[in-house]
Amino acid sequence: MALMDFLKKQFIDVLQWTESDDGTLAWRFPMQDMEIQNGASLTVRDSQMAMFVNEGKIADVFGPGRYTLNTQTLPVLTNLQHWDKLFESPFKSDVYFFSTRGQLDQKWGTPTPVTIRDKEFGMVRLRAFGIYTYHLVDPKVFYQKVSGTRDSYPRGDLEGQLRNTLIAGLSDLFAESGIPFIDMAANLDEFGRAMQGKAAAMFAEFGLALDSLVVQSISLPEELQKVLDQKIGINMIGDLQRYTQYQVANSIPDAAKNEGGLAAVGVGLGAGVGFGQAVGQSMAGAMAPAQAVSADDVVATLEKLHALVEKGILTQAEFDAKKAELLKKLS
Repeated sequence: MALMDFLKKQFIDVLQWTESDDGTLAWRFPMQDMEIQNGASLTVRDSQMAMFVNEGKIADVFGPGRYTLNTQTLPVLTNLQHWDKLFESPFKSDVYFFSTRGQLDQKWGTPTPVTIRDKEFGMVRLRAFGIYTYHLVDPKVFYQKVSGTRDSYPRGDLEGQLRNTLIAGLSDLFAESGIPFIDMAANLDEFGRAMQGKAAAMFAEFGLALDSLVVQSISLPEELQKVLDQKIGINMIGDLQRYTQYQVANSIPDAAKNEGGLAAVGVGLGAGVGFGQAVGQSMAGAMAPAQAVSADDVVATLEKLHALVEKGILTQAEFDAKKAELLKKLS
């Protein structure tokens, strides 16, 4: 009966893994009731590593290449098995293959805004997103901390952990960079390198190497972006005098082509300068630092600003914002 059982056994002569493009990071060779034959062939492809686990203990790890399994190629496993017959009998051991290919175009982003302290805006909430690339470098660590004894471990099961790892240090990086939000768009490459350096150690704890990280965008939530746009608009209005002069100057070449055009432009230029000065004076008064302001001054300024709205120089939103600011000075 023992002889029949022996004859029924199946022996493995070739161990290999042909990867599919499904993002599998770790795969266990299907052993079932089979045993590995003495002198069997192990093939590890360029984008792989293989690891033998004997009775729960990690034994030998193999990089890319073709190996004939014997006591010379399995030194640690030989010691664990205590073979004393020159490894002539088949043996049972779990064999895991790991993909070391670069995992490209992995997305990361902030599911909710991150609150930071900005030099210009004070406390603000920011969103950020981008892509990153990594690959597996240490099968032992990955097996012990991530994949374990599962038959296979897909990349998707790790995405949430890695994404949260990247975002974890984001708030500190914003603060450490000292770069105002309004200047961050011009420093995305530098910020991405700093973020990669901070996250690389956390990836290494899982047996992974973080190869690259790209910050594609940093933005404010919609309601804060509207406030920023409004502030930019108000700052632009403060230079209306030069803008008006520029507009009139640009009209001179066209007016010169028409009879009497230059005379009209001469009048317009004087009016434009006067109007620009009036606007500048109005806005200078409206945007002056907070101090004692009388109700009459506020009313006069609002009337001037409202006239600019009627002429199409100011938008209603810009007028409303300045009105609210002036009224606060009276409270």
